[in-house]
Amino acid sequence: MTRQSAIPTAVPVLITRPEPQASRFAEDLCAAFGAAVTALKTPLMAEVLLTPDLPAGPFGAVILSSETGVRAAARLRDAGQPLPGRAFCVGDRTAEVARASGFDAISAGGAVENLAALILSRPDEGPLLWLRGQDRAGDLLSLLPGRQVAEAVVYAQKECLPTAEAMAVIAAPGPVVVPLFSPRTARLFVQALPETRSATLLPVAMSGNVAAALPPDLARLAVVAERPDAPAMIAAISRAISLGVP
Repeated sequence: MTRQSAIPTAVPVLITRPEPQASRFAEDLCAAFGAAVTALKTPLMAEVLLTPDLPAGPFGAVILSSETGVRAAARLRDAGQPLPGRAFCVGDRTAEVARASGFDAISAGGAVENLAALILSRPDEGPLLWLRGQDRAGDLLSLLPGRQVAEAVVYAQKECLPTAEAMAVIAAPGPVVVPLFSPRTARLFVQALPETRSATLLPVAMSGNVAAALPPDLARLAVVAERPDAPAMIAAISRAISLGVP
């Protein structure tokens, strides 16, 4: 990643992800841009792990469509809930966390469509259990015709208000980069915006669906990542800064 050394002042980047993803992404930003950006953590959601009664098994594998789902699954397993060891994971980071939690994880390397394609490419080993969040960005079940898939909501994302520091940056003149990782985060960010603001907002969306959740004026400015992962978001932030900073 080329550092933005030509930028005269640090560009604020509002990190709207929940923890612990927010801290990890802040580290990625500092590694990629150095002093060219100021990473400001302002999570708009906080994870709440749930303890539901799971559907009756046995299951051939679990489906994990987020890193938070992995933590929820590990918590349920450690509490005595029987879960299979095989895990189909939406992306590389989710699979990495799943392996660290003791699952035999296979990464789809992308979005929910890639996850469905991975599952359909494998032999049918019996019913699957999708451990998902209360809010879901994609309809995985409709992409798995002919497969038996049960589901359980194992976590929720509680809404959080932006920090005072984030609101002060939005109120001041100058460019502000806003990476958005989900449609819900995009909606929460827009809801939190004051009626008047001086900052020039530069949205960076993880996917077209995320950009579509923005109002037209911000959607037109959005830079969409080429892939739904953190390295692609870093690259998209670089493009947004190049386009938005004189």
